[in-house]
Amino acid sequence: MAAAPVEHISLDAQGVAWIRNTTTKVIEVVLDQNAYRLSPAQIHAEHPHLSLAQIYAALSYYYDHKTEMDEEIARRYQEVERLRSQAANQLTRKELEARRQKAGNPA
Repeated sequence: MAAAPVEHISLDAQGVAWIRNTTTKVIEVVLDQNAYRLSPAQIHAEHPHLSLAQIYAALSYYYDHKTEMDEEIARRYQEVERLRSQAANQLTRKELEARRQKAGNPA
């Protein structure tokens, strides 16, 4: 009589797992658990719109698809680091304005 967690999980056209009838991705719950070491009850306190059953279903889905989801999490972290390194080389507004003034292009 095991209830399938699939009842609470749906996949979109891109294969992304969502908690059914919410705007919350399974990966968001997983990241809360992994990054902040939150228990399901603590996740529920942070996301009161989710039931404990939905949270446990999301975690169950994660453990059933751990390899693929861990790869996706790693890919996202790599993308964040890539964007962060690009942003680190960006000029500040003040620097851009100084360059514009120096070039003789008033605002």
